[in-house]
Amino acid sequence: MEDIQFAPGEPERRAADGDFAYVREMGARLADGYEEANRRARTYQEQLARVVRVLALTPGPESLAELMRLVDDKRLPTHPRELASLLAEHQRPADLAAAVFRRPGSWTPYTLEACLFHELLLRGVDVRDFPPPPSSHPLSWLPVRRRDFEAGARFPTRSLDGGSGGCGTAMPTDGRVDPPVPRTTERSALRNAVTVEEHEALLSAPHSGDWGHCDAWVFPLDGALAPERVPALLPALPMPCTDVGATARFEVALSPLEDVWQLLFAAASMGGVYTGGVYGAWGRRWAWCSMAALSGAPVGADAEEVERRARETTWFRFEADSGWFHNEIGADFGIAALSPDRRRLAVLAATDTD
Repeated sequence: MEDIQFAPGEPERRAADGDFAYVREMGARLADGYEEANRRARTYQEQLARVVRVLALTPGPESLAELMRLVDDKRLPTHPRELASLLAEHQRPADLAAAVFRRPGSWTPYTLEACLFHELLLRGVDVRDFPPPPSSHPLSWLPVRRRDFEAGARFPTRSLDGGSGGCGTAMPTDGRVDPPVPRTTERSALRNAVTVEEHEALLSAPHSGDWGHCDAWVFPLDGALAPERVPALLPALPMPCTDVGATARFEVALSPLEDVWQLLFAAASMGGVYTGGVYGAWGRRWAWCSMAALSGAPVGADAEEVERRARETTWFRFEADSGWFHNEIGADFGIAALSPDRRRLAVLAATDTD
């Protein structure tokens, strides 16, 4: 406040005297000071982030111990999920077990521990000696053992000056079941019946990754639908993402569960074109959430029930040259899921561009 060049109550007194030009000048000085303070705050924030990054990305118990002292002493504004991702990428699990988890008298946010647990789990670390998130934490819903379809999850590679990563949405060459061309242009009579709650859950992965655009649909079927009929049905459904006419590109592939989960995880954890995503732990959570909604798991289902349904679901990947997809830099994907009883078809599509 020492930088403010007027006494308390002066704006009111000047205004009462009719000196409104002086009041405006006060506002101008304050606006300049506010802009400078923001610039200085951004500089401090950037330099602090670099210091944290240096300590986190330098392997070894010494750098890790100093980082945790900084966390305890200053209660850093660095988001715990980002810090957990950096630590899991560059520090030894044994050092993390000693320096981060349940240290007496520490201020380590329990969110940091919860995120680090899942970051390590996804990287194949044996986490039996690490405390899982407490039941009060949202990540406690997730399985405390990595599932086979989660093996091989992709992570960005970070350095002091940035990182590299990306969702990687290219259509697989295996399992292709593209419908023959020309296709029928008659639209299906099926109607989208997605609820608000379903829609929100379906979009969990790309929405959390801040993709440019994403949408979802749920089509109750008149009867049990054979999986081999899905490729021809998809371009006929009343969805803008598949409105391609009779001859434009429409690619479909039967996909194993692990490919679908990896795509959902990458979409959430690494994000869209210009975003960093929500990192590994929360990327796992939102991937499971989208997977649950796609497979038709009931609201409130536990992870075991979601996994059972996901394994019994028939999964498809698709891409199309429709006006809905940007189709510019490979940041487009579509997922279709035929429920275990084959009476429900759920679709999730996302697109992004620079």
